[in-house]
Amino acid sequence: MTIVRGTGMALAGLLAGAFMGDLALSPAMAQEEASPWQVRVRGIAVVPDEGGPVSPIGGTVNIDDSFVPELDFTYFFTDNIAAELILATAEHTVAATVGPTALGEVWLLPPTLTLQYHFMPHQQISPYVGAGVNYTIFYNDNAPAGISINYEDSFGWVLQAGADLKIDDHWMLNVDVKKVFLDTDVSINGGAITAKVDIDPWIFGAGIGYRF
Repeated sequence: MTIVRGTGMALAGLLAGAFMGDLALSPAMAQEEASPWQVRVRGIAVVPDEGGPVSPIGGTVNIDDSFVPELDFTYFFTDNIAAELILATAEHTVAATVGPTALGEVWLLPPTLTLQYHFMPHQQISPYVGAGVNYTIFYNDNAPAGISINYEDSFGWVLQAGADLKIDDHWMLNVDVKKVFLDTDVSINGGAITAKVDIDPWIFGAGIGYRF
């Protein structure tokens, strides 16, 4: 009887130890099994920091601010390192400062890819920084009557900083700011007037995200 009782107590101890071990490992396993995919929806303000000479009339170009929605997809290679694809399109009104001369409206489609580092991915507040590349497509320009205008598509560089505030294991709030270093060659009336325009927008965003 003593041997049976001792054996039963030993078995109970082993089972209890295994159960406690599972409890200790389960958070780590949950983190390891989290999907690498994340999606966010933001509202953004696109604020150009424009400049550049207009030849031969002089002056520079003014571009107004724009407020639009943004969609982004993030893939986590590790807990700390991720890549983010940012998709949005915005309409801007353009004018030359000499005159002043209205140059109409143009739409910008600037797909942007950044590589990010997330400092504290398992904390409630997780800040990150990023850098990457942007390619801006100008389309659907609407110039005033008697004016033809062409914007050259171009590459630019991007710096990014932001933070996620976790609501639960899947949902989060997000704030984000990006600086895009972007310029374009503008040709008006077949090249009668030209401009090298530095658009260099700041992009301020806030929204909500979901980690799958």
